[in-house]
Amino acid sequence: MTSTVPASRAARPAATESGAPGAPALAEYRLGGGEVRALRQATAALADTRVRPDRAEFYDLDHSPEELLPAGLRAFLQSFRRTEGSAAALVHGFPVDDALLGPTPGHWSEAIRGETAREQELWLAMCGMVLGDPFGWATLQEGRIIQNILPVRGDEERQSGYGSTSLLEFHTEDGFHPNRCDYLLLLGLRNPDLVPTIVASVGEVRLSEADRSVLAEPRFRIRPDTEHIRQLEESDPGHPALARLREMAERPVPTAVLFGDRFNPYLRIDRPFMDVRPGDTGAEAALDRLTAELHRVQRDVAVGPGSLLVVDNYRAVHGRRPFVPRYDGGDRWLKKLTVSRNLRRDQTGYALGHQRVVV
Repeated sequence: MTSTVPASRAARPAATESGAPGAPALAEYRLGGGEVRALRQATAALADTRVRPDRAEFYDLDHSPEELLPAGLRAFLQSFRRTEGSAAALVHGFPVDDALLGPTPGHWSEAIRGETAREQELWLAMCGMVLGDPFGWATLQEGRIIQNILPVRGDEERQSGYGSTSLLEFHTEDGFHPNRCDYLLLLGLRNPDLVPTIVASVGEVRLSEADRSVLAEPRFRIRPDTEHIRQLEESDPGHPALARLREMAERPVPTAVLFGDRFNPYLRIDRPFMDVRPGDTGAEAALDRLTAELHRVQRDVAVGPGSLLVVDNYRAVHGRRPFVPRYDGGDRWLKKLTVSRNLRRDQTGYALGHQRVVV
């Protein structure tokens, strides 16, 4: 099976980046030829592993695939995690054979049952394990740990990874949930139109003392994004996670947007799915000013074939520019992985027997 991506598009650069004038560059690492060979050897060493890396069981096997990563790449990821010197990082040079990949699936349900991109999923899993513990959601893509970001017909206007023609607005990944990830990893398989992912670091914004104080108070409500609820309603309406999500949607617990160090804070935000209590104009205005600042410092990163974008989900927000999907097998396709630094922070939030699957 061959892809319909034109050769001229497939040959474009693996990633492009642009940002606000003066904005610091993202941390970057480029794989060398020897490292690519080492990656191939790593997947060969895992050939006897019958459990796919999109399954929770893969990460509990008696192996340490992260140790198979080239030493330079492993050190780069460990430094990114340890020093927090950048809110996002890029790794270039993972091999992606467009012909072997086959057409971009028309729906995530097709993608999770496909047999292509297994090498790329293994490399993504290994990178994730260097940063922490990969995990998934019972509510998304049937609990798969590695998920698929691609346009879905009929979802063009949705605020999700399946949307396309509308702007995917700034958000912390799964910002509504106490078990949201520390790191979001996006590995490019295909991006012929160089559709940009948008990234903005909270460390670069300029805010008044008054706004910082307001944003650090529990005056903001973040509800679950509709995709979590929609998928479970369609696939398993009796799942216990659905009742918990509806409770979060109907009675969200007020939270702070900024937390941690006052002058080098972390953030938690999901603009399309959040509000303040009626009449709290001060909180609303501070949130608007923070959002404007994030737009001022935003950076476009077009994640192309073989490039990995790692976003620190506590220090950056992300989104996606609009694009027009063709639905011809050649559309943008990314693999997504979420990683936690502490899977035990809310034991009540995991599916029975599957600590890596959040409910």
